[in-house]
Amino acid sequence: MSTQPEETYAEATKLEYKRPPLYKVILHNDDYTPMEFVVYILETIFHKTNEEANQLMMNVHINDATVCGVYPHGIAETKVVQVLDMAEQNEYPLKCTLEKE
Repeated sequence: MSTQPEETYAEATKLEYKRPPLYKVILHNDDYTPMEFVVYILETIFHKTNEEANQLMMNVHINDATVCGVYPHGIAETKVVQVLDMAEQNEYPLKCTLEKE
């Protein structure tokens, strides 16, 4: 007879879940992309309000870069591709990158 309490099924099968690593999506300043286009990108791809988009656009303009959002890798990568595709279609050199948080 064991003196230790029996482990319940719930305890024995309890799994530890790790959150996926997160990535920052960063927009970078350039001398050619219009501020209005950056605001449009922020509103359409990152779902920012007009006020948020204008604040972030000014951050890019003043600080040379800003974080637009933090996402799991697949979502962050998709947003970067969307920004770069939209910039290329409109012939702007807007740079967008991702960085592990």
